[in-house]
Amino acid sequence: MPAYVLGSTQQNQWRVSPEVVDTLRPTRQSRSATLETRNRSVIIDLNRSALVVVDMQNDFCHPDGWLGNLGVDINPARAPISPLQQLLPTLREADVPIIWLNWGNRPDKLNLSPALLHVYNPQGDGIGLGDPLPISGAPVLEAGSWAAAVVDELKPSEDDIHVNKYRMSGFQDTELDSILRNLDVTTLLFAGVNVDQCVLCTLQDANFRGYDCLLLEDCSATTSPDYCRDATLYNVQQCFGFVVNSTEILHQLKAD
Repeated sequence: MPAYVLGSTQQNQWRVSPEVVDTLRPTRQSRSATLETRNRSVIIDLNRSALVVVDMQNDFCHPDGWLGNLGVDINPARAPISPLQQLLPTLREADVPIIWLNWGNRPDKLNLSPALLHVYNPQGDGIGLGDPLPISGAPVLEAGSWAAAVVDELKPSEDDIHVNKYRMSGFQDTELDSILRNLDVTTLLFAGVNVDQCVLCTLQDANFRGYDCLLLEDCSATTSPDYCRDATLYNVQQCFGFVVNSTEILHQLKAD
């Protein structure tokens, strides 16, 4: 009798029949890329890598979004848009998974603690998570809303992967780790905002789980003071991974 395939990805499948269960995973050929970090080179396997784009959403990167309505200068948060526009199509052509890791809260906010609701609404009488924005009326960072959508300039493709998060770290209380394991990913490239907050927290948790972590300096940004970004870049390179530039990846892929 024919074998049937069980598994959501080619990288993690069984083949089963009434007579046998074949758990052998396919052997994958490596596709190396050598990238320059701040003090030496690092070699990664692009066939076991994925790009995680964090919080490039209207609420953080659009003038009519949450931070813009709070009077925050969102121009720094828009800095990753241009380099990501160059990087994303090239990674897709190379079959490197693109994961959009975005805030996408429940309408009833039952999974959000007071400590989370306190962020950017310290007095309780401002615009906080789930509250309607003055211009669009969209609820702040609520799943399915304009506020939580990726900015128009970075329209995801239908083959990209979407994961909602509810904390600064995208690994906390989400399916991100399970998805990455099914994809047989060991190396994560990080981009997005804010680099000293959600990007850093997710990168640290990835490091704690054993993933190899590379922060794309030109594809990440923050609306925080410059010293926050400087400290983040230092600590990533020192403790949690490597700081690289997306142009290094583009150069490697175009040279293949």
